[in-house]
Amino acid sequence: MSKAKRYNPETNIKKSLEFGRANILYIFLIPITFAIIISLIRLRIFYFILNLVGFALFYMTAKSHSIGIRQEIEYYKKRLAKAPKIPYKLISGLLLGLSTIYISTIAGGRGIVIGLFLGIISSIGYFLYFGFDPKRNKLDNLGDISADYVLETLEISKDKLMAIEEDIKKIKNIRLSRQLRVAVDRAYEILNSIEDEPKDLRVVRKFIIVYLDSIKNITKSYVDLDESEITEETKDRLYNLLLDVEERFKQELEKLKRDNLFELDVNIDTLKEQIKN
Repeated sequence: MSKAKRYNPETNIKKSLEFGRANILYIFLIPITFAIIISLIRLRIFYFILNLVGFALFYMTAKSHSIGIRQEIEYYKKRLAKAPKIPYKLISGLLLGLSTIYISTIAGGRGIVIGLFLGIISSIGYFLYFGFDPKRNKLDNLGDISADYVLETLEISKDKLMAIEEDIKKIKNIRLSRQLRVAVDRAYEILNSIEDEPKDLRVVRKFIIVYLDSIKNITKSYVDLDESEITEETKDRLYNLLLDVEERFKQELEKLKRDNLFELDVNIDTLKEQIKN
């Protein structure tokens, strides 16, 4: 229930467009698939192998493109982000040219000049339409807190939450697993707040360091035991502890909101003084 969101047409349309943009190159696999089926039906093994290699090349092209677009979307969504380590869009554009040359010349039987021309045009068209991978790290000046430290902390925290989520799947007690999911959702809200306003990390350092580790350790200890051997009293204690944790997470979120409102008021007052002068 805690993850339920109100339907937003704009958000859903945007996600659909992103999905389409990331997966559009898979369309190239359709005609090659038909060619593979036809060559197999006609028992033309040589052409079957040629088409199979072409399918593999275009699949790698589409897969690289899909990863590259998703990396790019995540990069532009975040205020702080490092440029992708692997330039998947560059790889995809080059693979598209190579795949086109292969299909045109080796599988299609056209001349090498035509194949090279089509391959170069394909790669150029790809880069003109989809562009290149982001190259610059988005690491704003955050004053007394390092942007690298914020990114590293967020990454470590998300890894911890993912580990907790994996352990939750092993817990059979519905009441405990539900309450753990609520706590995890609250934790993600705090991390999202830090992504939007990285300076908030100063306010919630204790949460990052202490609470996530504690929840992770408790959850891990619970699933390492035979659940049938855990007493109801222990389960009740854990449930009450999780209620306290959820309340603490709420307090952390409220603290972040208050601090951001205070900062807004200060900025407004500063602007008023500047206008007066």
